[in-house]
Amino acid sequence: MTRVIAVANQKGGVGKTTTSVNLSASLAMSGGRVLLVDLDPQGNATMGSGVDKNSAENTIYDWLQEDVPLAQVVQKCNGSFEVLPSNLDLTAAEIKLMQLADREYQIRSRLQVEASAYEYVIIDCPPSLSILTVNALIAADGVLIPMQCEYYALEGLSALLETIEGIKSHSNAALEMEGILRTMYDPRNGLTRDVSRQLIQHFGDQVFRTVIPRNVRLAEAPSHGLPAILYDRASRGAVAYMALAGELRQKHGRAPRASVPAALRPERDL
Repeated sequence: MTRVIAVANQKGGVGKTTTSVNLSASLAMSGGRVLLVDLDPQGNATMGSGVDKNSAENTIYDWLQEDVPLAQVVQKCNGSFEVLPSNLDLTAAEIKLMQLADREYQIRSRLQVEASAYEYVIIDCPPSLSILTVNALIAADGVLIPMQCEYYALEGLSALLETIEGIKSHSNAALEMEGILRTMYDPRNGLTRDVSRQLIQHFGDQVFRTVIPRNVRLAEAPSHGLPAILYDRASRGAVAYMALAGELRQKHGRAPRASVPAALRPERDL
């Protein structure tokens, strides 16, 4: 059964797109067919997957607004996962969505019809609580929240959790919390350790055991149009995202079809 995961955080710069691209690649690497939906008009996930957002014949705009079949829009990324590309045209789609009576359900209805062949669908949400993000949360089975361990991030987390609860109450009662993912993690930083402890104390098992470290290779990979696992498989960033994929598979009761590195446990650094 297809598992749809929205990667969301209205705060920018927290590693949301990096997580979407690298998690998609890692899930595909450990077995299964994976679709990455780039729901951000900036198209960063598209470019980071090796697809030129400016020369793509069809994009998510054509899928949403012109009813072009999903199979004619998706592109294969380096023999790994598939991506539903995005560019600034999606801004126009967002405006048109606002005029529809069932605007919040557009992505859900389309994915239910066309995405059943995928094991995982990962949706990279824009850094705002827009109609596109609401569409993603209504379409999703679970939401994964990347965040840096800093105090301002905690404030943004509260607003996002309120939105998620609102979606569950009115539009998608089955929506679950996949977990909170600590990104750009530096165990040498006292503030990082302090906020990490607070997250664990407050959210418990909803915080992933895996952490994503600050890693040069992880930062370099998008400029080459590659996820870290294909850019430098042995890098700490690549290992961390493979660990996250393994943790998710374990949570969903889906055994990996390839070996997955042991999860990085932040408790060792605290």
